[in-house]
Amino acid sequence: MKYNEDARLDTSEVQDTRGSRLPSSRGGQAALGGGGLGVVGLLVVLLVNVLGGGGKGVDLGSVLGGLGQGSGGPVTADNSQVQQECKTGADANAKSDCAAVADIDSIQAYWKAELPKLGKQYVAVPTVWFSGQVSTGCGAATSDSGPFYCPTDKRVYIDLTFYEDLQKQFGAEGGLFVNAYVLAHEYGHHVQDLLGIESQVRTRQGPTSDSVRLELQADCFAGVWAKHATEPGADGSPALIAEITTDDFDRALDAASRIGDDWIQKNLGGGTVQQDKFTHGSSAQRKKWLTTGYQTGDPNSCDTFSASDLG
Repeated sequence: MKYNEDARLDTSEVQDTRGSRLPSSRGGQAALGGGGLGVVGLLVVLLVNVLGGGGKGVDLGSVLGGLGQGSGGPVTADNSQVQQECKTGADANAKSDCAAVADIDSIQAYWKAELPKLGKQYVAVPTVWFSGQVSTGCGAATSDSGPFYCPTDKRVYIDLTFYEDLQKQFGAEGGLFVNAYVLAHEYGHHVQDLLGIESQVRTRQGPTSDSVRLELQADCFAGVWAKHATEPGADGSPALIAEITTDDFDRALDAASRIGDDWIQKNLGGGTVQQDKFTHGSSAQRKKWLTTGYQTGDPNSCDTFSASDLG
């Protein structure tokens, strides 16, 4: 994946609370997504522990706090370093953090233009970059929670070291487009929130549960964005993303194959696949719905709640 080197980046859509330098090279409601891609997410951390996989020192008290109703203290952000170092697409091609800025800009620009076609106005929300732990409107969370969207305070949260964890702990191939997929999935949850879909979720576990359908739809929404990511903006401005290759998408499918409930249960849990514990969908389902969004480029193709066969 490559970024348009002359494109301008808008760092106002990021709230950097880490207080550390940018790398010089690439490298009230329940929080939605269970960590978004479900990789080391809130629900997945619980799943791994319940199935005997071990939590790698995870404090379940803090994890449960992230799933409950929380007041969430104010976030103190300092974007000065990001503003200085992330100005253009050329910076995104050189620095992984700047690439994340470009991804967020691109994702939100797409939904700002697209959501009115679905009858809703898009409301831009920031992504909070944190390190170690963070207080949110959905409760306290740690880096072990993985990326997630909090509908209470309308923010996406991510510790950017998660991208390394995805490769090291799950063996994913990784890459810039995989990183973008992570964020696009979380913003998919924000779109669901705006459309009123999230508030209708009732069943939280099982192969056809509302939770599974919610996650698969967020994957599909991520694919829809990716289909249009290289197109000019609604105002004719050049796309932030210049190229997404077949290899890029194959890497995203590789990541999707490693974050299904069945893969996690088998490889990180007790080794036994228990469909009644599913919260995010199987590996095959996640690949199917990401592909559906990418092939069609149509949010209407992502109606997992009406689908009789999830794949």
